[in-house]
Amino acid sequence: MLPVLPLLFVAACAVPTNPEVTFYADGKTVVVKPTQYCDLKSEDCDVDARAAGVLRVRPGRPVQISVPGELANSAWSVKFTYRNARGEAQEPLRSKLFTEREPRFAYTLVLPNPDDQLESVEVQQYGARIETSATGAFDFVARGTWVLSVDDRR
Repeated sequence: MLPVLPLLFVAACAVPTNPEVTFYADGKTVVVKPTQYCDLKSEDCDVDARAAGVLRVRPGRPVQISVPGELANSAWSVKFTYRNARGEAQEPLRSKLFTEREPRFAYTLVLPNPDDQLESVEVQQYGARIETSATGAFDFVARGTWVLSVDDRR
């Protein structure tokens, strides 16, 4: 009779990866890793400026943004820059704030006017840290940022 040897099971622990955001425009898709991703207090951060994505977007075209559950079930918004038809830079705009109360997995960014040219898009996930100014105003600090640079060649 052979001796019975105990079997050891080794459980591989996968290192958690930072969430990715998908941008879609003009029939093309790019998946983007965060350029910054921090702990919940927005203190301990990983930064990778090379993580920004690039996508060609013609004037007036929308950009569809898909986020994973980790973002959808948190506070996040979309900030973007654009130029008008004359090529003049406009003030950056921001979507409404999406929260875990009504999880949002997708957002379609539509520019104010049909001839406007998108320049950049940032998906910003907010952490638990809040900063206050001397005036008493407060801002949530971004925990994660996903950046899309727009290639505007026609």
